[in-house]
Amino acid sequence: MSAVGVVFERRGAGAPLVLLHGIGHHWAAWSPVLDRLAEAHDVIAVDLPGFGRSPVPAAGLPADMPGLVAAVVELFAALGLDRPHVAGNSLGGAIALELAAAGAVSSATALSPAGFCTPRELRWALTVLTLHRNAARLPEPVLRSLFGRPALRTLALGMILARPNRMALAEALADARALREARAFRAVARAGRGYAFAGAPTVPVTVAWGTRDRILPYRQAALARTRLPTARHLDLTGCGHVPMHDDPELVASVILDTTGARAA
Repeated sequence: MSAVGVVFERRGAGAPLVLLHGIGHHWAAWSPVLDRLAEAHDVIAVDLPGFGRSPVPAAGLPADMPGLVAAVVELFAALGLDRPHVAGNSLGGAIALELAAAGAVSSATALSPAGFCTPRELRWALTVLTLHRNAARLPEPVLRSLFGRPALRTLALGMILARPNRMALAEALADARALREARAFRAVARAGRGYAFAGAPTVPVTVAWGTRDRILPYRQAALARTRLPTARHLDLTGCGHVPMHDDPELVASVILDTTGARAA
């Protein structure tokens, strides 16, 4: 537990970069890229309230996206961060874009962000993730056996990752625990119904989409291009919904290009 009310992992030095995970995930989703990013940045990977090892706030969970954004801005203040760079995946990607639209960050990288889907597509995404959450309640020895066999791991994780066998067994088990124990899952899922991104960031923004994303499918990138005409839009070729595991070097380079670290 940290002194600021959420759990986080901090590595490196330089301009601060905050990493935000998706619904049901945890800071360790960023493990494949953390060390690479920490070569250029003071990296803070966060367990959002009610996810990972962060508790549900005493005042309750934010009721909507503005509440989630406000909670992250409060975290910035508690950590003494002045307009850090931010990168997010899925739900975290939507929060990153909202922070950019609010002028609260220096740049934002959004990987397959929420907020660009139809209501039907959102129901699909939440249904798939809920089914994964139910499956994560299987006894740990069963999960260990499931994830330990390449063919079964592909079956179990193929909706989330394009290359499931690049994920270590320990990481797959940790992700299953995080999803199973995500106390904020239902509340955040309810709060996200009807959400659509409509902001207008004035800071550098990159939206990058996995071409093999099966949770928030790649076709949603077209709407993102329409709503964010001044952003940089990239394809993460061959990547799924959580691209940090599918292609860590590509994801790290996209983030570092956005923050300006690679140009420096």
